[in-house]
Amino acid sequence: MTIHRNTFAAAAVLSLFSTYACAEADLGSIDLFSSQNKESPVPKGFVVGAATISGQARYQGQDNSTYFIPGALYFGDQLMYLGDRARYYFHVDDNYALYGYGRYRFGNLDPGDADQLHGMHKRKGEFEAGAGATLITPYALLTARFASDVTGRSNGQELLLWADFPIVKDNLLVMPGMGMMIRSDKMANYYFGGVSSSEATPQRKEWDTGTTFSPMAAVITSYRFSPNWVGLFAANYEFYDKDIADSPIVQHNGEWYVIAGVGYTW
Repeated sequence: MTIHRNTFAAAAVLSLFSTYACAEADLGSIDLFSSQNKESPVPKGFVVGAATISGQARYQGQDNSTYFIPGALYFGDQLMYLGDRARYYFHVDDNYALYGYGRYRFGNLDPGDADQLHGMHKRKGEFEAGAGATLITPYALLTARFASDVTGRSNGQELLLWADFPIVKDNLLVMPGMGMMIRSDKMANYYFGGVSSSEATPQRKEWDTGTTFSPMAAVITSYRFSPNWVGLFAANYEFYDKDIADSPIVQHNGEWYVIAGVGYTW
């Protein structure tokens, strides 16, 4: 368990920046293994830092973007806060963890963004709440998490099934992961390419995504330079369900993002 604590905590700092990248991959389970140990890649408590984030635009007419973002996160004994999302653990032991989950999902479509989106309804943000469980094994973290809109915006739900596989050598972590995001028809239509009858035009047909199944893969690396400084790099790709990729307003078969940053703790 000590090795695990030092391992998975290293990548936790990456989640600090996922808000701004609108990343759909979940990296939060690693907070289970934060530690006060000065050799731990990310200690318990506050981490502040900044990162460069590059992401792929989802909709027609939108351009890929790169941002330089400052931020902070917090790891406590039961509470984890990562900017746009938080977890509260009801139970944690060496074998599994149970937690409540909350997230603010930012809106991702504005008809003013591009000519191709004129006539669409603006996709606004929503608050989502749910619960999850993580099975802790010697070689992987296996996570299942369910969340639902509680603000009446999309009235949708999503289920994440995810596995992380860490490789550690001294202060270096390389952690590939993979999983599946299952989104209800209401969630997918609102945030991932649905076109209602009122939004359809002769050039943009009505589109119903239905329930979608999108595979995901990620790799996270983290290196502890000193007791106070940690460097990081992460890349994630979601391969869209065909009913998302074929939407008349979606411009790619998938979505990637890349993060490189540095964090400070005390």
